[in-house]
Amino acid sequence: MRWFFKTTPRTGLARCCGCYGVAALVVASCVSVAAQTGTPVSRQVKQKRSADDKTPMQLFPVAKLWTLPLNNPLTAAPAYDETRGFFPLEGDQLVAYDLVERRRLWIASIRTTVEPVVGNGLVLIFEPEALVALRVEDGTVAWKVPNADDVAVPPALEGEWLVTATTEGDIVARRARDGALVWRQHLDAPAHARPEITSTRIFVPTSDSVVVALDSRTGMRLWGRKLGKPGNDILAAGERLYLGSEDRYFYCLNTRTGIVEWRWATGANVIGRPVVDDQTVYFVSLDNVLRAMNVSSGVQRWKTGLPVRPIAGPLKWSKTIVVTGTAASLKAYNAADGKSAGEVYTTSELSAPPHLLTDPPLPFPVLVVVTSDITGRATVTASTRTVEPEMTRIVSLPNAVAVPAPVDLPKDLGRVTPLPNLFQVSPAVGP
Repeated sequence: MRWFFKTTPRTGLARCCGCYGVAALVVASCVSVAAQTGTPVSRQVKQKRSADDKTPMQLFPVAKLWTLPLNNPLTAAPAYDETRGFFPLEGDQLVAYDLVERRRLWIASIRTTVEPVVGNGLVLIFEPEALVALRVEDGTVAWKVPNADDVAVPPALEGEWLVTATTEGDIVARRARDGALVWRQHLDAPAHARPEITSTRIFVPTSDSVVVALDSRTGMRLWGRKLGKPGNDILAAGERLYLGSEDRYFYCLNTRTGIVEWRWATGANVIGRPVVDDQTVYFVSLDNVLRAMNVSSGVQRWKTGLPVRPIAGPLKWSKTIVVTGTAASLKAYNAADGKSAGEVYTTSELSAPPHLLTDPPLPFPVLVVVTSDITGRATVTASTRTVEPEMTRIVSLPNAVAVPAPVDLPKDLGRVTPLPNLFQVSPAVGP
């Protein structure tokens, strides 16, 4: 190869033209070799592993774990704590079951038609003329106070506060540990749904279409917000309240001032208590629609039609939304986009809203439902998702052909002797 230098007129720098020729020749040779061999150029590809998949698993599909016949109709919806269920039954009975160990704990002679509440190691029950607190471990009476008031809605229990709403429009706050009366506040109308308790306030939707905020320590009225029609169950999350109303709107109110931050029109009444996560609030309405809204702006993220009319608010676990309807089944939907995530069928229609509890040995929570047969007798059914395949009974394969036994059985050849003409080979000596 011949080398020569050429000076550029602008820079005055000498340029080696021989180097350019060598580089061009090398590139041409590589291209030629690649064309002749047809070998693809390798590149680094990240290996995908199951551990890299961060998509949350859905709660459905579920498989039945066990059933528990209660043998009596319910007189009110059951109450639950972390592992126990408390079932008010006909015949003046309150039965407590450990739903993890699947055994009955105790039976108390209690007559009530009001849903119990559980907290602080106590289950609180309204009898016709008394308010009774039983210990969850053994059903013994912790305290009992006279009560002449008829309650308009089920009581609410949060922390140290037990709050009841009477049919006369009074809101009554008691200490949960001993039932002592702390304050009593009269409202212009009785409560239309269960009160919602936070650390500093108590929120009550009343039957005259007002949401009232009370100071939890004194009962003093802080503000009231008029809606189009009475509101339903309230969910307090941070500085916002979420509730549906019979005026076919879903509302978001500010907890400090009561102003309407946003509202969303629906085709029918919004029922039940909504559920919320960091970014989205979910609710159902009687136009058979499940909706997901942005918590702060009220922008609709998605909506999906329901095949049945809902009878309670949705239930949420991880990225699964469970909806209860008038049919003998529960529907599951993906919280991200509202698409169907499965369905589980029950033996009959539900008698109470479903409940989720944690059983430590199981990887997924347990879905507990209560159904009633045609005579009204209640049955508790527990289901969960399992990572193990379902066990099935071993049966004969179809079209199996029997192999006949051999006609000539193997014969004993006697003692094994060494082969003839064998000689020992000595290992090589030396390097």
